[in-house]
Amino acid sequence: MQRSLRSAFSLLGRGTLKIVLPAWCIACDRELPWQDRQASCCGSCWAGLPRITTARCHSCALPAPVSGLADWTCLDCQADPLPLEWCEAWGHYRGSLEKVLHAFKFSRHDFLAEGLSGLLEETVRKRDLQFDAIAGVPMHRSRERARGYNQAELLARALSKRVGVRCDMTLLTRRGARATQSTLPKRERAANIRGAFEASAPVKGKSILIVDDICTTGETLRACAAALRDGGASRVCAVSVAKAS
Repeated sequence: MQRSLRSAFSLLGRGTLKIVLPAWCIACDRELPWQDRQASCCGSCWAGLPRITTARCHSCALPAPVSGLADWTCLDCQADPLPLEWCEAWGHYRGSLEKVLHAFKFSRHDFLAEGLSGLLEETVRKRDLQFDAIAGVPMHRSRERARGYNQAELLARALSKRVGVRCDMTLLTRRGARATQSTLPKRERAANIRGAFEASAPVKGKSILIVDDICTTGETLRACAAALRDGGASRVCAVSVAKAS
């Protein structure tokens, strides 16, 4: 109870400070008007986030190079698809969306989870909501302590509230600390993350949605989905806020 009260007062205090103190948009660096903002992003920049408007690869969410394609699979996934029924992403990982996600992930702008989860909700509602549970990509405990939170878990919990599907972070666990995927060249990422996750018994026969902030090569989602499939999940899908091209 005391922990909940402290958390509530902390959020209240931070909300008050955002109104009283001057602030600057994390995307354009202009002064941030408190009447027109999405957390620490101004309304104009939020409205202009680079959304994917073409078809996405059904396996890794890579945007199609041209518009007008109804169903598309990229060359990499034709050769080696991810073990997902479908994979989606809301926007391109570039420009203002890259700045927003960088602040969310590395600069303790955890309050962006609410707005970003709205983008995820918009994306999954166009697909389906036939899931037993939502799970964010797990982070190793040491890295989570250093960062202060797991951004994928924040997104998963916020999305869970929006769509009425329970969030269960016990379904997947991280087996050990690995090198950070973003620091590795593409050819080394698959080997680095392979076998990094383990599914718990309750996934058997379940339909699971994996949530992450950014999908780059797709190898993290591949490893998560493989663990869930090995654990007996009947169906695994994935959604992220942004896809790197």
